[in-house]
Amino acid sequence: MIHVAVQTDAIDVAAEIDRHDAGGHGASASFIGRVRGEDGLTELFLDHHPVLTEAGLAGLAHTAADRWGLAALTLIHRVGAMTPGETIVLVLASSPHRAEALAACEYLIDRLKTDVMLWKRETFADGRVRWVEPREGDQGRAERWD
Repeated sequence: MIHVAVQTDAIDVAAEIDRHDAGGHGASASFIGRVRGEDGLTELFLDHHPVLTEAGLAGLAHTAADRWGLAALTLIHRVGAMTPGETIVLVLASSPHRAEALAACEYLIDRLKTDVMLWKRETFADGRVRWVEPREGDQGRAERWD
C-alpha cells in the first residue's frame, strides 16, 4: 500500500500512523518534519506545482517501495502557510525488517529536498521575507542514493 498526498490541511500524524500500521508490518520507520521557529520566523509558506509536486512525490515513493521491498509507505507533504511547530512532512515506511524501513525513510527525505518541486518562503517578525535557497549538502545527500 502506497499513500501519497499533497495537502494544505494539517497532517493528523496519529491518524496516519493508525491507518498505516493497520497492516501489521514487521518494522516501521517514520520521519516527521516540522516548521522551525528560529530567528523570529512567524510563517513558512510552501508553494508548489499542483501536478508536478504530487507526481514527484509519487515517483519517489514508488522507487523507494520497489528498492526496499516495502509493505507500506505513507508520504504526505503540506503546502501553503504554516507556523512554527506545524508538521510539514510525514514519512512512514514499513517492511518485514528495520533496515529497509529506515533506509527508505532516509532516502525519501534526502531526495524530496532536491527532486520535488517545492519552494519555501519565510516571513519573520521583523518584517523580513525571503525565499529559501537549497542548503549546502542537500545535493550531496541526495546523490549518495544513486
